[in-house]
Amino acid sequence: MSLVEYEVNDRIAYLTLNRPDKRNALNSEMVAQLSESFKRASLDEAAKIIVLKANGKVFCAGADLGYLQQLQQNTFEENIADSTQLASLFEQIYMLNKVVIAQIHGHAIAGGCGLATLCDFSFAVPEANFGYTEVKIGFIPAIVSLFLIRKIGEGKARELLLSGELISAEQAQVYGLINYITEESELSLKVQEFARKLCHNNSAQSMGSTKKLMAHIQTMDLTNGLRFAARMNAETRESADCKKGIAAFLNKQEIQW
Repeated sequence: MSLVEYEVNDRIAYLTLNRPDKRNALNSEMVAQLSESFKRASLDEAAKIIVLKANGKVFCAGADLGYLQQLQQNTFEENIADSTQLASLFEQIYMLNKVVIAQIHGHAIAGGCGLATLCDFSFAVPEANFGYTEVKIGFIPAIVSLFLIRKIGEGKARELLLSGELISAEQAQVYGLINYITEESELSLKVQEFARKLCHNNSAQSMGSTKKLMAHIQTMDLTNGLRFAARMNAETRESADCKKGIAAFLNKQEIQW
């Protein structure tokens, strides 16, 4: 059985976590399949937008605790390799050349909340809870912390990571952790409509370059950041999408993306 299902429909790639009996908990195999699926979607010319969703009642309950217990028998080097696998997945999603939308129909806890954190947009049902509960079991939210601080700021990140408390979808939206709240009966449709709007209205090249720009400039000082931004600005002017978009605008033509 595939732990991550892959489907493309109307230029939207759907990646579906498929371990419902374990609340879509993450283990090495699932992380590997997720990474392969995101790579497949990034290269798939039929897919412009990616939606991450899940089967079962829970979006993702985080790390498989049984699997974590087994890892305690590993050497330090083996645990470094396993942790690096998850770090690589998170970096892959963050740096991906395509927009990723999380469709969160149930709780997103610990590593599951980490997956939601990495997505560019997120839609959640009102009943979904969010949180990084690692400190409650003697673990730490190490990898996601880098991305969470970038997303919502250090103050709110400290509150969530150090308390380990769960928060509601409404509070997650206030914190900037998720974007939209919608009833479960409308969730799939709302995500689909939003993804289609991005497909129809926006240049894929421009969205990918904007993601790259935002990811890199945060690690640079002002001078180097401006230099990098200016270079990307100049490179984009030479792109086919920019030429097409400006020509269409000046000629008062509808742009077909």
